[in-house]
Amino acid sequence: MTYMKPRLFDNTPNETPGSTDKDDYFQITKDESLCEQTEANLKNTDELETKPSYLGVSLLCCLVAVGGYVFGWDIGTISGFVGMSDFKQRFGQVNSEGEHYLSNIRTGLIVAIFNMGCAIGGLTLGRLGDIYGRKKGLIITMIVYVVGITIQIASGHSWVQYFIGRIIAGLAVGSISVLCPLFISETSPKEIRGTLVSVYQLLNTMAIFVGYCATYATYHEYNDSRQWRIPLGLGYAWAIIMVGGMLIMPESPRYLVEVGNIEKAMKSVAKVNNVPINSKLVTSEIELIANSVEAERDAGDPGWGYLITGQPKILYRVFIGVMLQSLQQLTGCNYFFYYGTTIFKSVGLEDSYETSIILGTVNFVSTFLSLYIIDRLGRRMCLLGGSIAMSICLIIFSSIGTKSLYPTEYGVDANQATGNVMILFACLFIFFFATTWAPGVFVVVSETYPLKVRAKAMAVSSAANWTWNFLIAFFTPLITDKIHFAYGFVFCGCTIFSIFFVFAFVPETKGLTLESVDELYLNYTPGLAFITRKKDGDVEKL
Repeated sequence: MTYMKPRLFDNTPNETPGSTDKDDYFQITKDESLCEQTEANLKNTDELETKPSYLGVSLLCCLVAVGGYVFGWDIGTISGFVGMSDFKQRFGQVNSEGEHYLSNIRTGLIVAIFNMGCAIGGLTLGRLGDIYGRKKGLIITMIVYVVGITIQIASGHSWVQYFIGRIIAGLAVGSISVLCPLFISETSPKEIRGTLVSVYQLLNTMAIFVGYCATYATYHEYNDSRQWRIPLGLGYAWAIIMVGGMLIMPESPRYLVEVGNIEKAMKSVAKVNNVPINSKLVTSEIELIANSVEAERDAGDPGWGYLITGQPKILYRVFIGVMLQSLQQLTGCNYFFYYGTTIFKSVGLEDSYETSIILGTVNFVSTFLSLYIIDRLGRRMCLLGGSIAMSICLIIFSSIGTKSLYPTEYGVDANQATGNVMILFACLFIFFFATTWAPGVFVVVSETYPLKVRAKAMAVSSAANWTWNFLIAFFTPLITDKIHFAYGFVFCGCTIFSIFFVFAFVPETKGLTLESVDELYLNYTPGLAFITRKKDGDVEKL
């Protein structure tokens, strides 16, 4: 294959007559392995003028990861809203006894429609990152989010208006779920890429925890619309922080190379690694990215059809992303997050808001462990270990819930000891989810696709996540009303299936540059992920 090699820092005049500006940056080289050349440059630290510093890139990626906070804030607050007296009075119905309540269908719609907005937003607004760049795409997205929040806060007694506001806010969060992991993965060094992408999930769990605390505080402090309007209004603060972070964050170097702005791409790499712009590390990184971009450009501008026909194994890689994102939801995580207050009230706890805070605390604290293990144990080991542990927790939670919680009939005289055990295993489930599947899926998906289809492929896989999120959020009140805690067996079956799926179909991408992942899939046989091996950051042929 012919690659284009950057001629950065070369003062020799271009020998090709009539060369263009593009020729000033690139020259044709043949029979040269890009990955071997650039990986050798990056590994030979003696030749680098300055060793990279990861502190700067870590702080900058944390600013991008605030998008995860925006996402988590909705999860942490909506579960409390549906239990608030003022919320029920404004947007609910009245029963025969004159009490305000939210029916299962209306509750499901209010909670779940956000996720359908997210699915549509990932496929539509997520494309802004390819059109205007990752930075501008996220800024536009946050403007849409502010509009959605404003519509919800302005809702007086029309649940339909509130419903519409959640759809619009969902469009923005869906775009965020595509652009933030994408932006982080394209900006961060491969050595800490998994950790930095996991920061997105860390802030997500932080927001869920803080959201639980906020709704607990307003629920006990106020009796009017401040119960839910104050937590909603705090969404403006997260939008301001996000936009402010984008103003100082350098654009993705891979996007800049793709649009031909090599000079800014060099500055971006230099800034995030805290090295001089003429450092050999910058040269090697830009060379690696530019060769990949040029090789992809030679193949033509891909449309959506390329997700099916593209090589190497693009369709299979999209399939992996869709399955992982789907299985992340089918573990049952949001069964606990969205309806935590309802679940724990049914096990005999009168103030279920307090138990939700416990779940949020476990979720948040556990995610710190994921930052350590995701780049040390590898992606496959995290996902496999998490699936095994979560399935055990779900079996125990569901079994004792269906057999021991209510000695006589469902909802009557709950056994408090059994309820406490269920809460324990719910917390253990959240612990294993937060340390493995919660960040692991975003890491794998963010580093699976080549640049030219990365945004499209991530949007499709994210749409699968949001679609299942919608289905689970909408149908959970209806299903639990019929089969109660036996619902956990459904998620348990899906989690057991995920063990076999990851074992056979998801190869390890730890330690590979984003460009080297193509080489992995070029030599990889689908279904044989368990015998795919890497050596010194390169992929061994099977």
